[in-house]
Amino acid sequence: MATPAVPGDVPDPDSFAETFTVYEVEVTDENVRYYGEPLDQHEEVLRRLAPRFRQRGYRVTIRRETGEFVLVATERSLGVDGIPWTNVVLFVVTAVTTLFAGARWYGYSPLADPVQLLDAWPFAVSVLGVLAVHELGHYVLSRYHSVEASLPYFIPLPNVLGTLGAVIRMRDNIPSRRALFDIGAAGPLAGIAATVVVTAVGVSLPPVAVPQNSLIAEVELGFPLLVQGIAAVLGEPLQYSDPNLMVNPVVIGGWVGAFVTFLNLLPVGQLDGAHVTRAIVGERISLVQRAVPLALFGLAGYLIAFAAGRGATLWILWGILTIVFTRVGNATPVDESSVGPARQAVAALTLLVGILCFTPVPIAFAV
Repeated sequence: MATPAVPGDVPDPDSFAETFTVYEVEVTDENVRYYGEPLDQHEEVLRRLAPRFRQRGYRVTIRRETGEFVLVATERSLGVDGIPWTNVVLFVVTAVTTLFAGARWYGYSPLADPVQLLDAWPFAVSVLGVLAVHELGHYVLSRYHSVEASLPYFIPLPNVLGTLGAVIRMRDNIPSRRALFDIGAAGPLAGIAATVVVTAVGVSLPPVAVPQNSLIAEVELGFPLLVQGIAAVLGEPLQYSDPNLMVNPVVIGGWVGAFVTFLNLLPVGQLDGAHVTRAIVGERISLVQRAVPLALFGLAGYLIAFAAGRGATLWILWGILTIVFTRVGNATPVDESSVGPARQAVAALTLLVGILCFTPVPIAFAV
């Protein structure tokens, strides 16, 4: 049978016939599709072929479509082509929703006086700032390791924070455990640096009056050790003897940074903690992942039994989410070489950061 023709800049099917046999090639505007049969487990096939395609400027995935296996090669692009309108629009909308949320924390009435939205800018900047620094940490290390990644996508949500966070998308084969570790750890470590700065600024600012008869008056935040420690070092309180006063809303930005860091460091699925753990322990991450939902459900049970259930719903939800995330699978690096002792030390530091960002009841509503 004649070898299917392929463009000159991608590997010829004959060059990897011992890994993936090809009987048809389809060239489209978006990619080159090799139809055939993998001769090993999919992860092993990708591990063998990804470096070969990467040298030619392509990333590869294996799919099963209508009963056929397809090796899809897509041209890699590390830059940003044109204006990323989706990212821009989501950021603008999230800025608006965080301004609305901030206005509530300050006790403003933006619906009655929309100009007051602008007065909530310190809250919006603090929340968006810690999220942006976290995601840009991932983005910068992705570029450093020549891994294709998107700019951050901010997620607007009309809640007490105005957002559900931000994410970036990695659309590339991860070249090594070292690259996976660096990209995974960069976000939490960069984000925690921003969290420290925002928290220090926030606790140094004057408190604000609690808006009475409002949702904000019913919200109770549990501050993690990191935030408590910063306040203690600076000699500033997180609670006041006057029940009508609360911390400056900028502190909420620090709380968001710590909470997001802890959640992202859970070692499941595609979360940062899973990238770090996968890079350190390899495929043994499956054992770690099984323990995470059990630990979260156990924490929820403890809160139900000994804390009147405060915060239990949050951990039940995240216990369910971690099960879902685990089913999505983990990132699989091409090169399985050890990350080395220096990165193992950074992993220990990252674990410590996660512990400092934990609090059993991060948010609850007064009853």
